[in-house]
Amino acid sequence: MAIRTVVWNEFIHEQNNSVVQAIYPDGIQNEIARVLSADREIEVSTATLQEDEHGLPQSRLDETDVLLWWGHKAHGDVSDEVVDRVQQRVAEGMGLIVLHSGHFSKIFKRMMGTPCSLRWREAGERERLWVINPSHQITQGIGPAIELPHSEMYGEPFLVPEPMETLFVSWYEGGEVFRSGLTYQRGAGRIFYFAPGHETYPIYKDENVGKVLRNAVRWAYNPAKPWKDVSDAPNVPHDKAPEKLEPKGASLHRAGEAGFR
Repeated sequence: MAIRTVVWNEFIHEQNNSVVQAIYPDGIQNEIARVLSADREIEVSTATLQEDEHGLPQSRLDETDVLLWWGHKAHGDVSDEVVDRVQQRVAEGMGLIVLHSGHFSKIFKRMMGTPCSLRWREAGERERLWVINPSHQITQGIGPAIELPHSEMYGEPFLVPEPMETLFVSWYEGGEVFRSGLTYQRGAGRIFYFAPGHETYPIYKDENVGKVLRNAVRWAYNPAKPWKDVSDAPNVPHDKAPEKLEPKGASLHRAGEAGFR
């Protein structure tokens, strides 16, 4: 069965910046979709900020196995209602891959619960992404490191929670380092943050970056049935307990009554 994948992009820089337009004339979302399509088991489509409901109505998210997210200039323009939907679907089991400046997106900050802040510099410097775990599914076929001749520097400290695993650590020509590939689990959903991807450089056309993205889609894919009641918090009356139970003391709630939210 194909892995149903959606590449979301705010699609702004490509329309108002000539440098970005020259590199990604059809939008970053379509370049990433082309890269993913090299894997015949990935069924890929795109969505953008400008579409109704940002291209992510509930019906479409319900049929999405893995969502890739690229944003930079318009994080605040993303509807909180759509963010709520994406968060719920990740908790149910949808994979989420957050790219580059998506570290400041509403959905990533919501999932991390931290500022997700970092140091940065635009100087077109060389970046070397060292592979930390060459046996991980996401790093297969990469070799010891990925060399990018021009990149935007992202530097520590990176204010995110401790990940399940750090897969890449980047070194930049200016001397900084950065944890540039991190994995997380939220509910039944897997999350991968991958830092390289600045829009003024053709990073998504790099062969090894493409391998990482395809591997990440396969890693983030959860074939299990969605955990639809993952956010429920049911009140279990004493007479429904697994063992016989006699109530003791006072209670704020009647049997079966919903809790406070």
